[in-house]
Formats: sequence, structure tokens, C-alpha cells
Amino acid sequence: MDNIKKPKKPFIFYYVIVFVAIILFNALVMPKIAESKIKDVDYGTFMSMTENKQIDKVEVQYNQILFTDLEGKVVYRTGVMNDPNLTDRLYAAGAKFTSEIIEESSPILSFLLSWILPFLMFWALGHFLSKQLMKKAGGSNSMMFNMGNSNAKVYVKSSNGIRFADVAGEDEAKENLSEIVDYLNNPGKYTEIGASMPKGILLVGPPGTGKTMLAKAVAGESNVPFFSMSGSEFVEMFVGMGASKVRDLFKQAKEKAPCIVFIDEIDAIGQKREGRIGGNDEREQTLNQLLTEMDGFEGNNGVIILAATNRPETLDPALTRPGRFDRRVPVELPDLKGREEILKVHAKKIRVDADVDFLRIARMASGASGAELANMVNEAALRAVRAGRKVVTQEDLEESIEVVIAGYQKKNAILTDKEKMVVAYHEIGHALVAAKQTASAPVQKITIVPRTSGALGYTMQVEEGNHYLMTKEEIENKIATLAGGRAAEEIAVGAITTGASNDIEQATKLARSMITRFGMSENFGMVAMETVTNQYLGGDTSLTCSAETQAEIDRLVVSLVKKQYEKAKQILCSNRSKLDDLAKYLYQNETITGDEFMHILEA
Repeated sequence: MDNIKKPKKPFIFYYVIVFVAIILFNALVMPKIAESKIKDVDYGTFMSMTENKQIDKVEVQYNQILFTDLEGKVVYRTGVMNDPNLTDRLYAAGAKFTSEIIEESSPILSFLLSWILPFLMFWALGHFLSKQLMKKAGGSNSMMFNMGNSNAKVYVKSSNGIRFADVAGEDEAKENLSEIVDYLNNPGKYTEIGASMPKGILLVGPPGTGKTMLAKAVAGESNVPFFSMSGSEFVEMFVGMGASKVRDLFKQAKEKAPCIVFIDEIDAIGQKREGRIGGNDEREQTLNQLLTEMDGFEGNNGVIILAATNRPETLDPALTRPGRFDRRVPVELPDLKGREEILKVHAKKIRVDADVDFLRIARMASGASGAELANMVNEAALRAVRAGRKVVTQEDLEESIEVVIAGYQKKNAILTDKEKMVVAYHEIGHALVAAKQTASAPVQKITIVPRTSGALGYTMQVEEGNHYLMTKEEIENKIATLAGGRAAEEIAVGAITTGASNDIEQATKLARSMITRFGMSENFGMVAMETVTNQYLGGDTSLTCSAETQAEIDRLVVSLVKKQYEKAKQILCSNRSKLDDLAKYLYQNETITGDEFMHILEA
């Protein structure tokens, strides 16, 4: 598996070689064939044959004389001499003057060389390539160069593969999948009591949470064949090819049973069927074939199907019903403990200082997926290399979180003194409002160093533990904290800037969710006015109410945000001296920690 294979040349390469060979054959070989028919003689022989009347045809050219004997089978060639009476002697000898004494080739030979030979060469090449393809496919009959074959990747157990120990933060998912592996290795203890394993297991969750890695871990833990294929690989240009690939995949799986089949991004072929009139949709045929293979008249005992998607709401109900995908395994974003375990797993691959506090890093990386945490560890290692250190420190890991979230520091971005002071007041406004409210996350860090994401500064708040529910008061406090930046600008500078655009967007979104989704409005009560689509891909929303209700929702949103904005202004006005002191300190130092912030605030 570790051998490096040379890249295969495309088929057109071989056809070009044959075409060039034909051109060279006609340009080099054909003239030699014509030359082989001519016999060179001296001028004396030509004069002797003329006197003896042994010449049949003659062609006098500017640099040579071509002639034939009386039988016309041999063409002779001689040089041109200064002979004024040559024409009269040839005429007297009965020679026939012509300008086409040599025919390049006969019409039959010309046709064979120009048409039949190239056709045979191209046919032979095509026959050779098709045999190679058939041999590669295992000798099975294929259609259109084996487009109907599944081309599934088969994984075998290896000593250096991914195991469950390499996947952290998803204990429930690993427990479910461990049961599948145990069933495939020891089916007797399940059949003895009459239990049967689910035919299909659906892994759902946001991108980067480890769905594909969990499937690879199953391949590493299991002793059975593991077929892996992406949903998009079933979709072909020709209608029916996707269904043919499904049939071929399950045919291979049944021959290797017990085994596991993994289909990544199954929503590519498993989307809900719509009521279209007419048409012959390739995706629908592929889905129908998959449904039949999973739960048709013919059982597929011993074949466990794993599938992964981050759009479960788009899947066809016939695919997710019991008997097909019986079990849904959520692979959610890791909690605090899970983030700490994931960081430790990835930290094993690099040299880390013994004093690193992974729990602190996990708190700072709230809401990060497993892929983002792996990226953070790698960024920390790169930062350590750039600094010339041999180990990764706590500072490297903390900075890597900011790199993944907000981007790298923009060292060339130079703010004017006025802009720098405005940004300092803006960020201190956020922190001060958060600190003066109850049920707000503590401030971890405040900085006014510009980042490549476009942020001129940010205030980092870190929860002490896991936080799954938010009260109405906590959401209102969060809106007030978001409004604190704009409020500080207005109070201290006397002007408002464009720097609060992202804060306004987040505050508006929170206020709208309180009214339309969380039932926290006295006007509507526990009535949902909005639905969420693509839960794991950003959570897009759409209103499900009348135009009059939408207008009322807009008024309530404006009123709620305005109320929290006034609350933030009141907090800042009550602590104006602290606002000025903290802003001046941040302006001078550019970055301050949460401890420094609280020390100045409580002084």
C-alpha cells in the first residue's frame, strides 16, 4: 500500500502515438518503397540501349533521365549530359516520351496503406485497452468502460489505522458503533437471545465533528471487510448508471458478508422525492435501488450500512424508516470534557510543554468542532516553530485559538490614534457591560490588535463550564453586552462608527429568536413563528406567519434591542471613570487579560 505508483497516461496519449506513427510511415517509408523500384545506370548504358532500340518509355527531367526496357518491368535512371541530338536518336529508336513513367503505387496498395492499415492499428489499440480495463475490473462484464461498477474502496484492518482510541469526545457514538463491531465479530451471543442488529446506522451532525473518522475507526476495529463510497460517486451522466453501481456495491458486499458498507454524504442520493410529472431522474432511480437493496424481498444478512450526513432533514422518509436506517447516531459538537480529550489526543502528535493546561484551552475553544481543535493544535505547533522553540507552550495554544476564530494578526494594519482610541472604548464597553451584569460569562481577554478576519479588536468571554440552556435574562444580558460597544462610542467619543455592524447583526438575531422561536414574548407566548432549516449547516430560518404578524415581530425586535441598548448606556454612564481608565490602559497596552481588567475595575 505504501508503494508509489506512476501516474497512468490517458487513453488519448496512445491514440496520438498511433497517429504520429502513421504520419511517419507515409513520410519516410513510402518514399523508400518507391525508390526501391529504380535501378541506376551510367550514361553509356543508356546510349547503348538507345542504339539497340531496347527502350520503351523515356522521361527527360532537368536533373535525370528515367526510362524502361521493352518489357516495362524495370525503371532505369541516369544523369543528364550535354547531348543536342538525344531527342532525335530516341525518336529514331522508337522510344515513347511520357511524363508519368513512375507510379507511386498501385490504387489497391494506396487504399490499403491509407485506409485499411490505420483502421487496423486503431482497432488493435482499442481492443488492447478494453482488455486491460476488463482485466482491471476482475473480468466482469462492464458497460461503457465499467461505469456501472461501484468502484468502492475496500479497507482492511491495519496496525497503523484509526481506532476508537483515536476518536475522543464522542463516547455515545463510539458505544453505538462498538456494538456493531462486536456483533460482526461475535454474532452468536446476539442471535442466541433473538436480537438482530440494525441494517443501517445514520451518523448525523455538523461538519468537522468526526463522522467520517468514526467510520474509519470502525474499519480499524473490525475484522470484516469495509466498503467505503461517497454519495456523489453514484451520480452519473447516464440515467441508470447510479442504480447499477448500487447493485454492484451490494453484490460485492453480500459476497464478502459479514461486512460494513459506508456511504459518506448520503444526502447526495437520498434526498426527498418530489412529485414531478414525467422525466427519468437519475438520483431517484439510484435512491429506489438503494431502498430495494436495503429492505427488498431478498435479505442482505450480515451487511451493515453506515451513512453520514449533515442534512438529515432532506433525506427521504422511506430511507430513514425502521427496517432501513433503524438507528440515528448524533455526532454533535463536543462539550468541555470532550474538547479537553480531543486536544490531548491531537497533542500526542506534537511536543507539548508539561505545564500546558488543556482544560483552560478547552474553555476558551467553546463551540469548536473536532476538526477545528485539531487545526488549533497544528497552528500552535507552527507558531512554536516560527518562534524557534522546540516545544508548544500555553501561549502558543491560546494564540492558535484566536488565529482559528479571528485570523492572524495584521501587522501592517496601522490605525490612527483616533481610530485606535475608538476601538479601545468599543471593546471596553463590551467588557464593562458584561462585568456589571449577573449571569454573564467572565471576560478572558480584550485586544485591539486587528485580525485578518476584518475585526479591529474583540472581547473574549469564557464560560466556566458546560452551558446548555439560556434563560430570558441571560439572553437579554447578552444583547446588552453586544450593544455595549456602540454605547461606549456614543458616550465617550460622541459619534458612532461602522465598527458595531457585527454586534448589531448578532443582537438582532438573538432578539428575533427570543420572539419567534423561544416563546419569550408576552405578545405571542408559546407560538413558533419561525422554523429552522439546515440545523447543522448554519441554521437558516424562515418565518411561518402572516405579513401583519411579521410587521409586529419587527416592531418587537426593534423595541427589545433598543431597551437593552439603553440599559448598556446606563451601565456605562454609571461607571464612566472606569470606562475611561480601562480604555486608556487598553490603548497603551493593546491587549489585556481578564485578570488585569478585573483588577482595574475593582480598584
